[in-house]
Amino acid sequence: MTVEMLGTSPIASDRLARPLSPATRAGDFVFVSGQVPTNDQGEVVSGGIEAQTRQVFVRIQQALALAGCTLNDVCKVSVWLDDARDFGSFNRVYMECFGEQRPARSTVESRLMIDAKVEIDVTAYKPR
Repeated sequence: MTVEMLGTSPIASDRLARPLSPATRAGDFVFVSGQVPTNDQGEVVSGGIEAQTRQVFVRIQQALALAGCTLNDVCKVSVWLDDARDFGSFNRVYMECFGEQRPARSTVESRLMIDAKVEIDVTAYKPR
């Protein structure tokens, strides 16, 4: 089995590419790198946790699409919130995005590498 790198390295607001792939495929599994709430120019979107969570899900869906996947293929989610007090508001948007689907999930409070409120990575399963 080979690991396939999908997409091009994201560009941050400093205009430099980051040393990662948006997603990789290993067999029937697709791993999406941690996504943060940035726009197409690599700048963190304004707004609170709800606006930032929605933008992260836009980024996740773009990365999943590189492997022909959607949110319906997601089996595991890892979430980092920079403030545990945002958990309820985050969950409201999360439920909007996943609907009745309930992938396994871990959520922790953690300082993030950029000035953002949330980072999410996902693992999807989609047989070729």
